[in-house]
Amino acid sequence: MILPIVAYGDPVLRKVGKEIDKDYPELNTLIANMWETMENANGVGLAAPQIGKSIRLFVIDATPFAEDEDLEEAEKDVLKNFRKVFINAKIESEEGDEWAFEEGCLSIPEIREEIWRNETIHVTYQDENFETHKATYSGLAARVFQHEYDHIEGVLFTDKVSSLKKRLLKKKLENISKGKIRADYRMRHFNAKRK
Repeated sequence: MILPIVAYGDPVLRKVGKEIDKDYPELNTLIANMWETMENANGVGLAAPQIGKSIRLFVIDATPFAEDEDLEEAEKDVLKNFRKVFINAKIESEEGDEWAFEEGCLSIPEIREEIWRNETIHVTYQDENFETHKATYSGLAARVFQHEYDHIEGVLFTDKVSSLKKRLLKKKLENISKGKIRADYRMRHFNAKRK
């Protein structure tokens, strides 16, 4: 089922997600719905807070990046198979030079900004079968992971831009939170009066 994507301004995007275990209700259905929602919106990642659930779960499909002509073959090989479920993920350490890349977010449509992130990360996570994995990711795989990981930490990519850029984006972000945008997918806008 395609779920509405939570728009910027909803408090759920600012909460630190809770860890889950294999008894989380209807987890397989939730994961399947997240894949379908992400693919419908042409995203490469989707975190549970973006569908209104404050839990430590995200999905990534970075396989479209494997077609990028500018990448080295080794990175293309990693991206070719980079379609995974991440549960209770933790970045253990980051290393390498920070590099800039233009990022966007399904919860923040029509805004793209250059974001600086570390080149390489060392992570632990559980897959959909709750098997624990340790992994090292570099380049675009690391970047997409860091972006989705930020979501389960209550952080958005717009938090990482300069204070000048934040001032320039303020009106656009307000419009997104009020639903004054056009997205090619269903969105859910927070309405403070609904409490």
